[in-house]
Amino acid sequence: MDANNTTPRNGRSAAVDKHTGIRHLFAAASYSLGGARRLIGEAAFRHELIAFAVAMVAFFIAGATLFQYVAMAILFLLMMAFEAINTAIEEIVDRVSPEISEMGKNAKDLGSFACLCLILANAAYAFYVVFLAGFMN
Repeated sequence: MDANNTTPRNGRSAAVDKHTGIRHLFAAASYSLGGARRLIGEAAFRHELIAFAVAMVAFFIAGATLFQYVAMAILFLLMMAFEAINTAIEEIVDRVSPEISEMGKNAKDLGSFACLCLILANAAYAFYVVFLAGFMN
């Protein structure tokens, strides 16, 4: 296919139904839900969901403020986005380079490192809210 994914490589053109208006909004939402369904299949993502639920319970017990809940939710949304991008990188590398290669390994390792950085940020913030914020006020 070409860069716009509209022309197959064999030269024959296939009609592409481009949605506009409200139909485009619904189509985009269905693609996002498909991505969420794919992501829920990842064990790492399910572990992150459990950790988020535990953090929310701990925030409640610690008496967190609304701002702290919102900040944690934003950090978690970022972590979900990074996990989705990491999964996409892994899928592309596995498709393009099924053999083990140094470049494929580096791409996967870098995606994993990005997720680790955000996991650490989430954990550090949750630790601060649950264990330190009360003592600092």
